[in-house]
Amino acid sequence: MGDSAYSFSLTTFSPSGKLVQIEYALNAVASGSTSLGVKAKNGVVIATEKKLPTCLIDETSMQKVVMLTENIAVVYSGMGPDFRVLCRKGRKAAQQYFRVYREIIPVSMLTRELAAVMQEFTQRGGVRPFGISLLLAGFDHNGPQLYQIDPSGSYFAWKASAIGKHMVNAKTFLEKRYNDELELEDAVHTALLTLKEGFEGAMDHTNIEVGIVSADKKFKVLTPAEIKDYLGEVE
Repeated sequence: MGDSAYSFSLTTFSPSGKLVQIEYALNAVASGSTSLGVKAKNGVVIATEKKLPTCLIDETSMQKVVMLTENIAVVYSGMGPDFRVLCRKGRKAAQQYFRVYREIIPVSMLTRELAAVMQEFTQRGGVRPFGISLLLAGFDHNGPQLYQIDPSGSYFAWKASAIGKHMVNAKTFLEKRYNDELELEDAVHTALLTLKEGFEGAMDHTNIEVGIVSADKKFKVLTPAEIKDYLGEVE
């Protein structure tokens, strides 16, 4: 019968010790558009493909790189609606921390909060796992940090990582290009080159989104004009 007989129940382990629904959630991530993050010495870059299903959609209404606090941002691959739910929960957790301690939540703690929410959705009946993986970038008293959180609730700190459709090729490309002495400007170039590697069609400033967290502990999304300049530099 194999694992498929156990795939309808989220809370039942298959004989091989898997929760098969989580593997399906990872398949949803793998079919989503590519996103990646690169950590530099003085900041973090996150970038993603932003392909619209039709040219009639107003592209300004679609945002894939989202700020959670002034120094922490997140990007996803997978199902968009699930991302909005986690964004709301992440912002709420950050505000609750600020209300108690009067300081901005550390990056690792916010990662843990989001991972705990995702894990909770793997152990209750009547819900399904989140169909997304997150890349969370931030800069706090421990310096620049990049985390990946998966639907199972597992999370790891990365120097550079990719999720989504072309993640295998993107990770291979990043392994070749990455070094620990990378500056933020070079990290942006590396991120754009990596995205370009697996991009279907022409990549330009309208169909990608890039965000950076720099040493001033401020996050910003690059404008299409800024992305255009960076693309000009890497070509």
